[in-house]
Formats: sequence, structure tokens, C-alpha cells
Amino acid sequence: MSKWIWLPREKYPARQSTKYSAFIAGGETYTVAEFKKEYIFEKSVEKIDIYVSADTSFVLYLNNEAIATGPVCVGGDFMGNEAPPEKFYTSRVTIYPKTEKISFFARVRMMPEKLCEYSKGCGGFMLFGETVLENGEKIDIATDESWLVRYNGSYTRANTYDQRISPDEYVNAKTVEDIWKATVAPIPVRTEKTYTFPTITVKAGEKTDIKNELDMIYAGYACIKAKAKGEVCVNLCLKEIPCDRGSWESATFMDDGEYRGINLHSVGEIEGNIENKSSSDAEIEISVITTCYPVYKEAKTVTDDSELNKVLDVCRHTLKYCRQTHHLDSPRHCEPLACMGDYYIESLMTAFSFGDMSLAEFDIKRISDRLESTNGRLFHTTYSLIFVKMIYDIYNITNNINMLKESAHGINLIFDRFESYIGETGLIETPPDYMFIDWIYIDEISMHHPPKALGQTCLNMFYYGALESAEHIYNIIGSKARAEKCALMKEKIKNAINTHLYDKEKRCYFEGLNTETPEEMLYQYLPANVEKRYYLKHSNILAAYFGICDNELAIELIDRIMSDDIKGDYQPYFAHYLLEAINRCSLREKYTLKLIDKWKAPVRECQKGLVEGFIPPEPTYNFDHSHAWGGTPLYSLPKALLGLEIIEAGYKKIKLSPSLLGLSYARVELPTPYGDILCEMHKGKKPNITVPKEITVDVL
Repeated sequence: MSKWIWLPREKYPARQSTKYSAFIAGGETYTVAEFKKEYIFEKSVEKIDIYVSADTSFVLYLNNEAIATGPVCVGGDFMGNEAPPEKFYTSRVTIYPKTEKISFFARVRMMPEKLCEYSKGCGGFMLFGETVLENGEKIDIATDESWLVRYNGSYTRANTYDQRISPDEYVNAKTVEDIWKATVAPIPVRTEKTYTFPTITVKAGEKTDIKNELDMIYAGYACIKAKAKGEVCVNLCLKEIPCDRGSWESATFMDDGEYRGINLHSVGEIEGNIENKSSSDAEIEISVITTCYPVYKEAKTVTDDSELNKVLDVCRHTLKYCRQTHHLDSPRHCEPLACMGDYYIESLMTAFSFGDMSLAEFDIKRISDRLESTNGRLFHTTYSLIFVKMIYDIYNITNNINMLKESAHGINLIFDRFESYIGETGLIETPPDYMFIDWIYIDEISMHHPPKALGQTCLNMFYYGALESAEHIYNIIGSKARAEKCALMKEKIKNAINTHLYDKEKRCYFEGLNTETPEEMLYQYLPANVEKRYYLKHSNILAAYFGICDNELAIELIDRIMSDDIKGDYQPYFAHYLLEAINRCSLREKYTLKLIDKWKAPVRECQKGLVEGFIPPEPTYNFDHSHAWGGTPLYSLPKALLGLEIIEAGYKKIKLSPSLLGLSYARVELPTPYGDILCEMHKGKKPNITVPKEITVDVL
């Protein structure tokens, strides 16, 4: 069994502990430790299964080749970060080295830098390997005090490397208490690909500006190789687009060397400069090591509309690089699993483009674990409810009933908590906040954390949707009493919404009541209520989407939303729910392409990555261009083209009603557990549909 090891305490007493997360102010001593160990076997190693983890951040090399980065994200939220995470994970990677000598090298950073990074509060590294020799002999290897470790002060702080500071000499590592108790993560390690720019020669005593552009925006690490004889300084600004503020890396060399950055960037181009302060010419090679969750296949939807195809391509690319060890909102923000409202949409996009749902299923497990430790509370209140729908929708795609059973306790906690928020009106009246509605401002009021008058209706409608999904989940896993309670609560909340939040004269819903919020409840994310009544698209989109109203009114609401008779802006995130409402109301042929056309202008403006929103929420805010939460066309368009309805979970039985939606040509590939569904449509011709034999299909 492997042991966790670290720098010897007696030699490095100040480099043993760190903060638990990047949310905690201040910074302990920034520390990068490097571990190495060489094994020589009598026979060639045929295969080795490696289990590896470290506190906060690591990159592992085997025979000078990077084979794993990590650790896997434990989950996390925007609150409750003052204590160490309860869970920790080990990554597994299988290598076929075909050699007698196995050399390990690992670089480990002790200190959370990104919002999704968490620490147990101590430095640590572990590795366990199960080797199989060519003669079939099995030999286990593991970290222990025979491994060597050194403190590398060249890594002075995040994104800064200084070769003038030499690493310490290697010493024997020391074992530390296993406070991590790591379990093996059920996901593979990330893949990497290196994009290298032409080598730059800088004359002695000169300074050279640099600008390198990538074809798309990627998530990745900066890498700088130098051939130098004397001081050479390299300063890089990694940007998504030219006007971007970017993020930076700085490296100083005194000799030949290589620096691989530790922090993840979102990068579409690199600007900066190289200053050669030496008396000899220097050569600098700059690379970006891109990284993402493994993609085993890419299913594509192609139409006769080239701009529409480009939208889909950009959505797919951005999704690919938002899939790391959890679904990210963007590689720039690197927010934790608290932002699962983003990841819900990304999981549906994944189902229709890559097919592999293992990352989404693991996201659900980690969020469920979080709910158990917080008694059913997530920072974003609406996301708690969206999470229930995420579970049910992913079950429909995967037929993973164990996922439902393992999530049941977290779902119970959510509903027990939300039941306590219901007031005399029958509505949710006393939640901790109304986050998150949309990333826009209305009358200079943020819809991220709106007052009651701008958030109550949407929260109650999300509650209705969660109850509906939970009713299905409880019936599937045999919790009949819980299912019956959800059915009863669902009708009560629907009646309360239609009684108190619907304007009969205007024939639409408004965003919330103007009743006063008690002063003792007010805090940063629950502002005082306002007197104005708001009639916006958001609540009316959800009314049609969830079926809060009858179908006749739902169709009328969608017509008025699409004609702007009901006012209000919305971002790509909320457009997902509008597209779902359009589909539910059988209006896909009328409105799907019209709505998806909204993506064409921003993609025309930036074809390298998906912009965060349609309109800036405030004048000073700069969108990133790597935000997959707005990529719903990747899911919504093929779904609408196919007219897909999953009748039995796991695609065992489906219904198709193909339509070109006004296009002249479309070809849709849809991954399923049994292979791809293919549908090719030409205007004026019968669709050509191929469905795996394991799937029962009704075609309308």
C-alpha cells in the first residue's frame, strides 16, 4: 500500500501547510516540490496501472513523458470553504512502457490558486503502481521514504519561474499522515496536445515583442523552452481575443531550460516580449499544452447553412475544453461544481456531441456528496432545483438507475429544505436568496442575485420542475410515498403560482411579489425588495417550459416572447429554456432556427470560442470567449431536427419526427449506448434514418 509523502518537516518546517481553498484570503508560503524515483526490473514492463494523487496540483511524468495531471476536482461551492474538503480522489492511468527502466518524476504545487482547487491543508503526494512484466510476473511499487524530493524555489509564485534560483538538492521524502483517504475517481485522466510556435532568436542585449495566434481558444498550460547563456526574461500575456486583458506567465532563464506552467489558462493568442540581457544570442520556443477530458468520438450535425454549421462547431469546441476533471463554466473562471446550472446544459450538449456521460455522472455524485455535507444547501438556490432535473434527464440518456439511488438522499435534503421556505401563499417566500436567474441587469439590478420582485416566480417555477422530475425519480427507485408527496406538492405550487404570480388582464406572469423582505433576511445576495412589478420573458419562458399553464396559453406566451411583446433581455444560458419551451409547445418548426440565429452574430465576431453572453450585463464587464453554458444549439438543434423523444431510458425506445425546420439539407449524428442514430434529410425527400437494432423506434 502506498504512503503519502512530502518534504521533510525538520528541513522545511514552513512548507508543510496551506489554506483549504482559493476563497480564503491570504497566502501561505508558495511551495513547489518535485519527487523522483527510478525502478529497474529484470524483465521488460508490459503494463503498469498507476494510481496517483497530490494535494492541490500535480503533473506526473513517466520516462520523461507527462502522463497525468490532477488531482481530480473534489467538487466545492462558493460557501463553506473554511474547512478541508471531505472527499479526495486518486486518478488511474494505464501505461504500456515496454522497457525495463521506469523513471517517475512529479511536480506538486502546494496552494490552491483556481476557484475549483481544494486542499486538505497539507502538502502531500502519493503513487501506487501495479506492474506486469513481460513474463507475467506482477510487482507493486509505491511512494515511500525511498523516493527523493526537493523544494524547487525556481517556482517563486503562481505563473512565475526564475531559473536564477536553483532548486534544492534532493533528499529522502518523509511520510505524512494520510488525511486524504482518497478514493479512485471513476473518470480517466485528461489528454494533452502540444501546439508549438516557431523558435525565436533574440540577439544579445536586444528585446523582442512576440505575438502568436492559435486557430481556436484552448484550455492549456504555457510552456517555454530556452537555449541561453546568461539572463533572458520571457513575459507572456495569454489572451482569448486581442482586446482581452488576459492572464500572464513570466520566466527568467540563465541557461538552457524548460518551464511548464502550473496554472490553467484560456488562450487563443499570446502576446509579450523577450528581453535578452546576456552577451550571447538566445533561442526561445513557446508552446501551449492544451488539455481536456478525453473525447472518444465526435458526432456532428451538418446543414446547408454554413453559418449555422459554424455556430455548432464553435459550441462543440468550447464544450470540449470546458470538460476538465469536472464540467467548467469556462477555463478562465474555473468555477467549482457550485455552477452546476451551467453543467446541466453542458451535460446535454455532451450527450448529443460526444456521447460519453461518465463526467456528468461523476459531477452528479460530487454534487450529491456536497448536498449531504450541507444539509441540502447550495450557494445558487435555483441550481439546487435544476440539479434534480439534471439527474432525471441524464438518467433518461444513460438508464443508470444506481445514479438515481445514490442521489436520492441529496434530493430528499433539497425538498426538506425547500418545504421550509413555503409561506402562507403556498409559494416559496423565505428562501436565502433568489440566485441565479440570468447574467443580466434590469433597471441596474443584478439578475444574478435579484430581489424578490425579480426572482420569486422563476424560483417557484424551478421548484415545480424539480418536483416533477423527483416524482419520476422516486417512482423509478420505488419510493412511492415520496413520489406521491412530490405529486401533491407539485399541484399545490402550480396553483399558488397561477393564483399569485399570474396577471389575468395582461395574460402573462410577472417576476415576483412586491411584499417586503424582512430586514433580518437581507444580506449581500438577497437585496431589499422593490415596489415595481416586472413583466419579463424569464418567468413566461419557464411557465411554457414546465407546463405551469395550459398549452394554449403556453403557445401564446412563446409567440409574445418571440415577437418581443413580452419585454426583457436574456442571455444564451436562459435561451436554453426558451428552446426547450419552443420544443415542448410543438413550435420547433416556427421558432427554432429563428432563435438559434441569435448565435450567428457573436460567432461571426469571434469564431475561435463561444462568448459568454449576447449583451454585456453592465458597461464595465468583459465577457470571456470560452463559456460553454451558452452552447445549447449543440443540443437543441439536433433534437429539434430529429423531433427526438426518449420513451424508455437509455434510448431503449424513442420517437422520431424529423423535420428540416426550413432548411434544405441536414444530417444529424446522435450517439447512443448502442451506436449512432443517423438521419439525413433533403428538401422534398423522405428522411433516410438509420437506428441501431437494439433501439425500438417510432417514426412519425
